[in-house]
Amino acid sequence: MDRREVAAALAYLGRLDPRTIRTDTGRAREQIAQWQELLAEVPFTTDHGWDVREAIRAHVLESPYPMLPVDLARGWRACRRDRLARHTDPTPFADPDDPTAWQAELLRSRSAVATGAAAPSSQRQLPSGARTRDIKERLRETGSCIPPAVRAELDRYRRGRAVGEATAARETPAHSVPEDRRPVPSRRGDTARSGTEPRRPMMPATATSSVGTVP
Repeated sequence: MDRREVAAALAYLGRLDPRTIRTDTGRAREQIAQWQELLAEVPFTTDHGWDVREAIRAHVLESPYPMLPVDLARGWRACRRDRLARHTDPTPFADPDDPTAWQAELLRSRSAVATGAAAPSSQRQLPSGARTRDIKERLRETGSCIPPAVRAELDRYRRGRAVGEATAARETPAHSVPEDRRPVPSRRGDTARSGTEPRRPMMPATATSSVGTVP
């Protein structure tokens, strides 16, 4: 703010809180100079979200103490922080291969939001209002989590597969495996052998003695 805007802010504050009025001309000039030095970077008003008169009125309503210029300066800094916290950087239009131009565009966007020249971009902000519907409720309405266009594209492949599986099931009768290819029990009889080899003939047992082998 310049000296003229500071004088206007002090006049508005004096109407709401007469304790801040300076009746002496010299003291009034000193007050304006002090406020202008501390509020040089604070705007009188912005297009989005800041007005000195609103900040003065809020302070008078909330605090029992006379307003100081640092109160306005702190309020402006808090407003800047809040705006930047609610801002999401949009994708710059500059060439991503030019980092200098990319960063410059981001800085211009953030500076515009911080100074109140532009509103914060909330493109990734969570929507407010009614509670988001449960996924089961949405599935009951749509019938499937697959979009209709994708489901229609996949139907032709699914029908072909279903027809092929049904045909294979009809052409392959139950118990069509030959008997000699079926699993046979092991020699010990505790487990079944799952091999597919044909059954081998059992060799006749032989007796062994101390003299020799007797058939």
